[in-house]
Amino acid sequence: MMGYYILIGAIALVSFLVSQKLKSKFSHYSKVQLRNGMSGAEIAEKMLADHGIYDVKVISTPGMLTDHYNPQNKTVNLSEGVYHQRNAAAAAVAAHECGHAVQHAQAYEWLQMRSKLVPVVSVTSGMSQWLVIGGLIFGAASGAGIGYMVAVAGLVFMALATLFSFITLPVEYDASNRALAWLKNKNMVSQQEFDGAEDSLKWAARTYLVAAIGALASLLYWALQVFGGSRD
Repeated sequence: MMGYYILIGAIALVSFLVSQKLKSKFSHYSKVQLRNGMSGAEIAEKMLADHGIYDVKVISTPGMLTDHYNPQNKTVNLSEGVYHQRNAAAAAVAAHECGHAVQHAQAYEWLQMRSKLVPVVSVTSGMSQWLVIGGLIFGAASGAGIGYMVAVAGLVFMALATLFSFITLPVEYDASNRALAWLKNKNMVSQQEFDGAEDSLKWAARTYLVAAIGALASLLYWALQVFGGSRD
């Protein structure tokens, strides 16, 4: 298990560093005020209108960087800072979340695939690792094949979560590309503001990339344990 703890520790450290960098970038670009004076909420409403989307509501949600698009009730949820502030960081996040609404309206295939996996992953991801560990322990103690089968079932669940993480990548990158293209084509921001928005979204995307790599590394580690790797 020592190898697993080292792996998880390394992934957690990288994830923490990227998260801190994102917060730093967001704080920095929050000081770059928009020349058009629009708030994040106003940016979101305009982007939706420009794409002919009128059945999606823009609402405020508590917390910092808790922004998300909810396809179930068709709401763009902006954190309080993003909703009210009038700066490059707020514009980037608001436009990015609206990018997901545009994906939904246009039936973007990667978003559809991700949405189909949500109910499955929400149930299986929490138990996958415990099934693998429990199966390995039971198999080692009793020599019964049932332990191996339980561990394999855990691996399948873990693989679904890993697949979900990788499907999330094109969804997030595409939403950012849509946001940046709209901000630039509609002259919503100056070049300095655009550079700040682009940099903010790059770091936001890296948090998803680290999560996907971490999920894959964890899956490969446990696959090695189940299919004949070391029992450290």
